[in-house]
Amino acid sequence: MNSAATSTIQPRSDASPGLAHHATSEAYCSQARDYDQRTDAFRRWRELLVEQLPVQRGDTVLDVGCGTGLCLPLLQDKVGPGGTIIGIDASEQMLQVAGERVAEHRWDNVELLVAPVAAAAIEHTADAALFCAVHDVMQSRTALSNIVDHLRPGAAVAAIGGKWPAPWTWPLRAWVANLHAPFVTDFAGFDRPWRLLADLVPDLQVRELAFGAGYLAVGHAPGDRPLM
Repeated sequence: MNSAATSTIQPRSDASPGLAHHATSEAYCSQARDYDQRTDAFRRWRELLVEQLPVQRGDTVLDVGCGTGLCLPLLQDKVGPGGTIIGIDASEQMLQVAGERVAEHRWDNVELLVAPVAAAAIEHTADAALFCAVHDVMQSRTALSNIVDHLRPGAAVAAIGGKWPAPWTWPLRAWVANLHAPFVTDFAGFDRPWRLLADLVPDLQVRELAFGAGYLAVGHAPGDRPLM
């Protein structure tokens, strides 16, 4: 897909607080401008996620729960100026920072949508989607379905984030809880955060990271896989 995109932040009238739990938290609103520093511990995970996403020049990618746009430079390197990146996030404060990043780099192939992922009006059929440390989104079947419904058959899907390590590693478990608490509304499903995505992406392959405190999941939307 090579459709032209815009860096304009597009609000949604139906982006109600009830559909955007994570956007109401302090980490995603009043402290949005500190978000990059607060999540620096996840930098290598972002790099790994984009490295593992099999996209090529000219592709269209959905950056789900894009926040301040920390994955945008990495994605730009892969899809190039002829590609399109659509960032979706429910927090207007976060996307304001992302918009400044886009303007600074003069990227004219980025579109930022202010909306809960479940209600986002996506006007593209994308070649790939990535979910970077967005546990709340990963626990919403409606949100995940909205993304997969806007992927072409065989499109690449990749997700990364934290998870509970094995029960006997209780000191590590406490560290994981403290690390993710500012960014997670509810730790339900934190033992297998990818479980709902696996229902929609049948070939999803999952491997653990950081001694079981994280995961990387990669697969394809239903349908024929592209020849890479």
